[in-house]
Amino acid sequence: MKPKILILTASFGDGHNSAARHLAEALDAQAEVKVADPCHLGNPIINRVLCRTYREITTYAPRIWAWVYRSTDRQDFSKPLPFIAKTEDAVAALLDDFQPDLVVNTYPLYPYMVDRLFDKERRRVPIITVITDSIEVNAAWSRSPSDHFFITDSHTLESLSCQKVPAHKTSITGFPVSPRFEALPKIPSTDPAKPFRVLFFPTARSPHVGDIIRSVLKHDTEITVVLGRNVRRLYKKARKIKDEFPGRVKIKGWTRKVPELLSSHHLIIGKAGGATVHEAIAAECPMLVHHIVPGQEEGNIELLERYQIGSLATDARQIEESLGNLLANDAQLWREQKQRLATYAKPAAAREAARLILSKVP
Repeated sequence: MKPKILILTASFGDGHNSAARHLAEALDAQAEVKVADPCHLGNPIINRVLCRTYREITTYAPRIWAWVYRSTDRQDFSKPLPFIAKTEDAVAALLDDFQPDLVVNTYPLYPYMVDRLFDKERRRVPIITVITDSIEVNAAWSRSPSDHFFITDSHTLESLSCQKVPAHKTSITGFPVSPRFEALPKIPSTDPAKPFRVLFFPTARSPHVGDIIRSVLKHDTEITVVLGRNVRRLYKKARKIKDEFPGRVKIKGWTRKVPELLSSHHLIIGKAGGATVHEAIAAECPMLVHHIVPGQEEGNIELLERYQIGSLATDARQIEESLGNLLANDAQLWREQKQRLATYAKPAAAREAARLILSKVP
């Protein structure tokens, strides 16, 4: 019989769900997999409000989120918390109904709940935690009662070592990106890059969107704007610029073809979310970061800078200047970044993580 793998995720940011979804895809043929969001199952109405509030705060009031994030670094999650009691009840129901052989967590609170529930006469099985952040790792991750941690890179391993996480409990798998990245052709560093194709993921801060698009179009470029859940807020503004620059602007709403888009563009401009940063690395696509959420995303931009494959450019002027530097001297800097990316890319991360998960099933 196939082993039963329970993957617990959450919708606070896209990274947790992205990692869970791609792990399930990689495990599908070899295990019976269930992906669940206990926060949603336990209290769907409050969870939707909290997710919406999270997006609004991280977009419009990042300093407030920085305070919240730092406070969780000091919180003791080993004891039950009243405000998440229904979430823990949902975890208990999943354990009882599915009877997993192993539990994978892509959100830092769940390992504490699972560990407590195992102490209540349930069969104890391995607990694996997939840390979706890089370098800047909140103590909620590292203090969790997990049997093993999957991490993105060697720099994050150093951070965990400083937090007293034993090396034998960690494995560098890379971020579990879509398995489709493995088969997709990548733009070579020798590409003419004329025109230079830019992929732009804006946030909902609409006043900056038009300025950023225009700053990109000042160069010999074409731009694809992926609006995602911001279609209603941003479409008219993006459409106006598309009409001003015929043939140079493409607009997309929600898309499931992010791997294909990243692999076919020369540069991505986006926020420093864990999923976005590591998908860009898997696609060997250099990155400019126009928005960063204090706390968990600080480590992601630091990773780009340590690898020398991307940089921070938070306004139109900085983006125009950074793009000019990338394209100068026949795009020499861009070509150097592409060559480094070929070394760091882990397009098979989900498959590697799936292999390790199966090896730890009792």
